[in-house]
Order: sequence, then structure tokens, then C-alpha cells
Amino acid sequence: MIKLENVIFMYGEKGTKDKGVVGVNLNIQKGECIVLCGKSGCGKTTITRLINGLIPHFYQGRLMGSITIDGKDISNQPISKTAELVGSVFQNPGSQFFNVDTTSELAFGCENQGMVVEDILERVEETKQLFDLDRLMNRSIFELSGGEKQRIACGSIYATKPEIFVLDEPSSNLDSRSIENLRKIIAKLKQQGKTIIVSEHRLYYLKELADRYIYMEDGVIKKEINAQELNALHGNEIAAMGLRTLDLNQIEAEIKIIQSTGDKLEIKKLNCKRGKNTILDIVDLTISHGEIIAVVGDNGAGKSTFANCLCGVMKHEGNYFMGTEKLNNKKRTAKSYMVMQDVNHQLFTESVTEEVILNQNREVLDHLDELLHSLNLLDEKDTHPMALSGGQKQRVAIASAICANKDILIYDEPTSGLDYTNMTKICKLIKRMSHDISATIIITHDLEFILGCCTRVLHLAKGKVEDYYPLDKEGIEKVKEYFIEGRG
Repeated sequence: MIKLENVIFMYGEKGTKDKGVVGVNLNIQKGECIVLCGKSGCGKTTITRLINGLIPHFYQGRLMGSITIDGKDISNQPISKTAELVGSVFQNPGSQFFNVDTTSELAFGCENQGMVVEDILERVEETKQLFDLDRLMNRSIFELSGGEKQRIACGSIYATKPEIFVLDEPSSNLDSRSIENLRKIIAKLKQQGKTIIVSEHRLYYLKELADRYIYMEDGVIKKEINAQELNALHGNEIAAMGLRTLDLNQIEAEIKIIQSTGDKLEIKKLNCKRGKNTILDIVDLTISHGEIIAVVGDNGAGKSTFANCLCGVMKHEGNYFMGTEKLNNKKRTAKSYMVMQDVNHQLFTESVTEEVILNQNREVLDHLDELLHSLNLLDEKDTHPMALSGGQKQRVAIASAICANKDILIYDEPTSGLDYTNMTKICKLIKRMSHDISATIIITHDLEFILGCCTRVLHLAKGKVEDYYPLDKEGIEKVKEYFIEGRG
């Protein structure tokens, strides 16, 4: 059904800027579920762009070889024709929205195809039921969490009924419950005979669905592995390939002991409203100096709201103290730095080097190469940040946070788009830096990351503190149970 023959693609106006993929030969049969995997920047997203027609119609570069669907060369046909066959959900779902409310977004693709109103309403209702979207209907797009945006993006594509689904890291911003729902949706699509291509770092939820895994390195397909072969690999072999765990039960964790000597961060009577509705209510919370707090909870539980309140960018009531010093909004803003869930909003300069040292003391330059090397970014130091992969952009934003020299660091889904190798590098770096930082707050749905990095878990539910516990032996078992049951 889909055939890539001797495909070479180089990004840039003249195809000289960045390597995309080289010598790709790939056949995908109708009804197959194919997983593209490998380290960040290996070429997974480029393959998805070749299949959905964004290359060469949107991304400039030099393309050689042929890409055909049902025998037709899609590089020579209008992208609107390809879009009738191929539905795509991008790594950043917000980039594909055309409406300001969720219901209109679900209907948009059908309207664009000229369907009659009755059929559109029927498609929207079917999609709502399949994706469990009742709670998200008639909502402002701008009020949705990252995971909720992902679900709406998936639903809007499903409503148009394409034969091929291309999903670029669809689980990156989803909680465990939503990932389980995503797994069920992919299973239903497969039962319907749809062809599914998933570019992904998290593999555990796909192991019973994938027919083949396409493992890539540096723009080249290194090997094709069937499901049985991948499941037979040992954990150390999986890690050596830069792939995430296939089994959440097998994640190992070490108990981390914090010997706090600095001032504690105390939060009292935090209350945030949207209109007349209270969306966050935290009565009393204390964070010891040097702690790394994992903030967990369902999509929409109040995690990002908590982060925005803490760093002073969201209107709310509450009292904050660091030691004996009371922190008003202005002081908290000065003491805080946040890496956003969508890092595209905070990348401004024309090179990785300039991005990392932006607004920082130029003394940072003395250690810049060491920092970039530790994050696998040294070879990209002169690259424009917007030319990087999603995982590479994430690491640039994290490097900027580390260089900011702030008392409170907040990371919103910092491992979104990160392979195992770079996730462990981020773990080590955050742990090393935490001794000099009053509080590190990490909003995450990533159990592997939590067990490798964090010292305590803050569980939010419906805007309130559901639980708050250290990651001692009992806490490790508690957080594992929470995620593995599909509630994380």
C-alpha cells in the first residue's frame, strides 16, 4: 500500500541544511501497524512527513527516490489528495487546530471535505463516543491541557475516516489512563483494517498492537524487527538501542535520601478560580530544599495551573514563603524558571548557543560546551532551534533552565519527545543540579523518569492534593501501582 524506494531527503532550501533520511526503502502493507522508533533526531518524524505529503509540499529540501500510495507517486499530486487518504496527528497537536472550540474542531475536517450537515453530526457523535470526549465537547481549545488537545486532534482526524493514520508521538502528553484509551483506539482502527504508522518513544502500550518496528539511526533504517523479536530482547539491549521500557513492571528504582539544609518553600491557602469555578485549591504544602517533586494526576487535574500559579504568571490567591521571606508574585517570578510543555513558545534565537545563554550571565560560556555535550547537543550548537527535532528542542529548553540560576525550576512534561538515552541524561543532570536549587517541580506522566529522578510525589486530583509522599520503598510501590493500573 505504502512504498518508499531509495528515498533521500535533505532539509533546507537547497537540500544542504540538515540531513533528514538517507537510502530509505520501506514497504507497508494495508492493515499493518508499524512503529518507527530510535533516538531523538534519528529521522522518525521525517518518515511521517514523507508519508503524509508534508515533504515536499510544506518542508523545503532536496528529495530523491519515490514515495507511492496505492501505486501513485504522492510527491507529484496535490497534498489535498494525499490528505483524503492519510490522516495525521502531529507531535504538537495545537499546531493543527483551526477552530477555537472543540466541537467545531471535530467537525472541521468533515466540513472541509464538503460533507452534508447530517453526516457531519453523525461522524462527530461517533467520534465522541469512541474517544470518550463527552467532557471535552463545546470547550475552548485554549483551556485544554496538553493531553486533552491530543485527544481532540486524534478525534478530528478519525472523523474524516482516512485509510492511513500517521501518529507522531501520540502518547507524549498523555496520562496513563489516556494512553490506555489511545491503545484501545489504535486496536479498533486495526480491527477496521486501517493502516497505522506510529512514531514513538514509549513502546509498552504498543507491544500487543505493532506488527513491525522500524529502528532508525542517523536518518537510516538500521533494522526491521517483528513484535516477537522485540519482546524477546533483554532490558539492557532495549536500553542500548535508546528505546523505552516494554514493561512498566520491570522499571528499577533507587531510594533517594535528601539531606535538606536550605530554606523550605511553603505554600499556604493557594486558591485559583476560572470564572466562578475553583480549579485549584491547595491548603498547605511544604517542599524541602533540594527536593525533586513529581506532580502527577489525570489530564486536567490542575498540574499546569499549579505550575503557573507557583511562578507568578496566573492570577490567584495564596501565600508563599521561602524560609522567613514572603514571596509575592514579583519575587516568585524573579526566582522561578519554567520549561513549558510546548517549548516552541520559548525558543527565540537563531542558534542553540544563543538560546541557552539568552538573558544569562556570559560566564555561562565557560561551561557551555560541557553542558551541551551532556545533553547530546554539542554538534547542534550552531543549529537554529526550530530546525531541531522535538526531543532536541526539549533539551535546549532544559539547558536554558539549568543556566538560569533560579531558586525554583519548573518543568512541564520535560521528557516529552525524549528517548531512553536522553531521558537518563536529563535525570542525572536534574539530580546533580538539585542540591543548589530550593525546589525542582516536574509535571510528568513518565513513570520511568519519576523513578529515575524524583524524590517525592504530589498527586493532584480535581484541583486538590490527593496524596503527597516520599519515594521511599513504600512510595515506589505506590507510584508504580498508580501508573500501572492506568491512572497516572
